[in-house]
Amino acid sequence: MLQVGIVGLPNVGKSTLFKTLTKKEIACENFPFCTIEPNVGIVEVPDFRLKLLAEISQSEKVIPTAIEFVDIAGLVKGAHKGEGLGNKFLSTIREVDMVVHVIRSFNDENVHHVDGSIDAGRDVEIIEMELAMADMETVQKRLSHAQSKMKAGREKDLEREESGLQKILAKLEEGKMASEAELDEEETRVLKHLQLLSRKPILYVVNIGEEEVGQEWESPLGPERLAIPLCVKLESEIVEMPEGEQEVFLKEMGLEQSGLNYLITKCYELLDLITYLTTGPKETRAWTVGRGAKAPVAAGVIHTDFEKGFIRAEVIHWKELVDAGSELAAKEAGKMRIEGKEYTVQDGDVCHFRVGV
Repeated sequence: MLQVGIVGLPNVGKSTLFKTLTKKEIACENFPFCTIEPNVGIVEVPDFRLKLLAEISQSEKVIPTAIEFVDIAGLVKGAHKGEGLGNKFLSTIREVDMVVHVIRSFNDENVHHVDGSIDAGRDVEIIEMELAMADMETVQKRLSHAQSKMKAGREKDLEREESGLQKILAKLEEGKMASEAELDEEETRVLKHLQLLSRKPILYVVNIGEEEVGQEWESPLGPERLAIPLCVKLESEIVEMPEGEQEVFLKEMGLEQSGLNYLITKCYELLDLITYLTTGPKETRAWTVGRGAKAPVAAGVIHTDFEKGFIRAEVIHWKELVDAGSELAAKEAGKMRIEGKEYTVQDGDVCHFRVGV
């Protein structure tokens, strides 16, 4: 399951965002082996296709794909040195797949800012510097270790590791993030296990005031950072409304969807993930795979044995299935395709895998 860490300075709306997200929390019994701590919530990825397919199949259950959000306590300047229990918080970030960095843009004299004023650019740099400084220590130790081992004998992986670490260290010493280092495929592979903090994908959420919602918005963080505006206070009020009232309210605000749903979808997209679907009388379900995954790999998401025993996939695009009204009608109309091991699964594919036991 995709795991997203929510970070930011104290009093930027980070914990409110987490609490708002987890009000959309789904039952975790559909996701085996998930141990949920108090600061972790499993939240569904919005997908209107599931309801339409479930109606056709008359499914007993509908199971969306999901994201696990982790609320990481507010970081402060000096976190990489252990300030404010920083080492503990930074180690938590190391475990997640991507980061949502909450930046405060709203003014409220009743909510104190840790630095006494609102400055999105400054706040971003504080957190990024902490992540980069923590990475620098990790990279320097690993580089020293790799170089000492290389003296005993040249190994291809050690050479790639050393070259990749040198590239990353150069960026960190320039005060930049590790993500700005251009590594080749092999360097990326051998360094993946380091889980560098400043190399993780980051979505910046600029917490705006209510008066800015629906207005034309320009990111205060510049074009190089992927940022979205979100009024966390308003979103926390929207999730308390009955579903029908939410839709009416959003239309009155001139919004196609809630900012919360948009945030969840952007997290999913940032890691270049897609959803394929399965449907039948028992359940209609969404499954997550990386973009470009071949059919056997996608089958293996359901059960590891399915990848090994993959024979073929019966595939139809969800819209064609909905338009046909039933699987039988779709087959009779020639919309169902038989695909082999080299088929690349597409977002919105409805798949039925044939496997050998």
